[in-house]
Amino acid sequence: MSDQPLRLGSLEQQVMDVLWDNGASSVREIIDALPAANAYTTIATVLRNLERKKLVSAQRRRRSVHYSARTSRDEHAANLMNQALSSSKDRAASILHFVDTISDDDADLLRRYLERPHAEGQP
Repeated sequence: MSDQPLRLGSLEQQVMDVLWDNGASSVREIIDALPAANAYTTIATVLRNLERKKLVSAQRRRRSVHYSARTSRDEHAANLMNQALSSSKDRAASILHFVDTISDDDADLLRRYLERPHAEGQP
């Protein structure tokens, strides 16, 4: 996990959603997929910021650069949760409070996951 803050601004989140939904994309393809009109330079700047945060990678293809998400949407969400726990003074209390606030379906999923048989050598 990166030491960089993983929280995303609104436009950063929209750009990441495009990359997660569509895969590797050029700046122009991202602009076309966004719900609101944005200047090319604005999206290029957002992508450079996401690259600096190590959330996207850039690869030159012919005359354009294509950007890809470096982690899946689910991995990013897990990293956000881990980063939030790391910033807590009482990690156990934060985990317990989180578990108390999740839906019954999510609690059942978590319970089944924790009760699953562990393969040898795995946590």
